Amino acid sequence: MERYRKSRAFAPQGFFECEGRGLQWMAQAEPSGGPRVVKVFDWSDDWLDIERVESCSPTPKAAYEFGAALAHMHDTGAPSFGAPPEGYDGVCYFGPLQDPVPMDTGSWKDAAAYLAEGRLLPMVRLGIRRGSLDDSDLALTQRVIDRLPELLGRAADDKPARVHGDLWSGNVMWTADRGRTEAVLIDPAAHGGHREEDLAMLHLFGMSYLSQIMDGYQSVHPLKSGYRDRITLWQLYPIAGHCVFFGGGYVSEYRSMCRALLEQR
Repeated sequence: MERYRKSRAFAPQGFFECEGRGLQWMAQAEPSGGPRVVKVFDWSDDWLDIERVESCSPTPKAAYEFGAALAHMHDTGAPSFGAPPEGYDGVCYFGPLQDPVPMDTGSWKDAAAYLAEGRLLPMVRLGIRRGSLDDSDLALTQRVIDRLPELLGRAADDKPARVHGDLWSGNVMWTADRGRTEAVLIDPAAHGGHREEDLAMLHLFGMSYLSQIMDGYQSVHPLKSGYRDRITLWQLYPIAGHCVFFGGGYVSEYRSMCRALLEQR
């Protein structure tokens, strides 16, 4: 099996170990129907060795099967909301290789506390420190947080899922190197989270055959009613992250998303 080395000089402490252990943790779901996850060979402070995967175009059938497999991976579960990958006790990270930021871990008791305290508030405060966001954004975010029980609805009672954590389309590779077209997961920010956060990320920047993926997912684990109305809610964290990383138009997008959530009835 050919190897591919992902590397960065002077990477943050534990960055590649966290990613490697996250991949291994997600791969534990494969025997029970979870998706294929890129194989990990080894890591160090500055690099991660994984299997090389040859890419191809997706198919509707492969997309449906990926959706079903993703539901199985989520159903494998996690010890708590905010739990790090198994075997890892250092800092977890979210964001691009050149500028990853710490992603809080912990043992939040429910989805609302996890989303507020573990995700939204830390990222918005980081945006303020970097100068892309300001105190008014923190106040706007707090207004959304105050409405989380209502905005989450029945999904507030979901158990912690084993999530990829950065599941935009670029982190879902498609390959036929085992004789059939299938998805392969790469580059996670794996943790114990809410299943809808991975699904919201798939909706964020465009995804081939998204409706087939969602159909496959719901064939295994039907989502709680109103999940479409919660997509924007679960997209707040990655868009706040993009405000931190890139600023620009993402700032106005974040504000618009918050206001749209506050207008929901």
